[in-house]
Amino acid sequence: MKKNYVMAFISICLLTFLDQFVKFLINTNMKVGESIQLIKGVFSITYVQNKGAAWGSLSGKRIFLLILTIAILIGVIIMYIKMVKQDSFKPLRICAVFLTAGATGNIIDRIIHGFVIDMFDFNLINFPVFNVADIYVTCSVFIILILVIFKYKDEDFDVLFHKKQSL
Repeated sequence: MKKNYVMAFISICLLTFLDQFVKFLINTNMKVGESIQLIKGVFSITYVQNKGAAWGSLSGKRIFLLILTIAILIGVIIMYIKMVKQDSFKPLRICAVFLTAGATGNIIDRIIHGFVIDMFDFNLINFPVFNVADIYVTCSVFIILILVIFKYKDEDFDVLFHKKQSL
């Protein structure tokens, strides 16, 4: 069990480092608004400073976003601790690691810069610019939803919440 915690911690650190390293490269080598087209009309690297959440929502609500992110992190960590005893929850634990790394990467930006550095820009579909941490969060939440809907049953979660099963 201790091995699970150590591996989770190391993974979170490495994933967060990757996110912060990419953001560092963008922040030090590009100007805000500058764009490098990689696939013409399809994909660019564009330096954006996002002061809000997804799609710039809640722009200017830095303290609220910090508190919300910390609350979510605490919830994810509590759930990870509850799930670590059950091998059947390994897919959810892996998602929790990615979710934690993504939230940590973006909270570091909010604390240090006052905004989140975004850079991946899909021009083809006019999608909002995003970053590595956003990929972690989005993919992990999507996979968690799929797992909860199609893999796990209510009884599986009863074990986590110490509910007695009815006879």
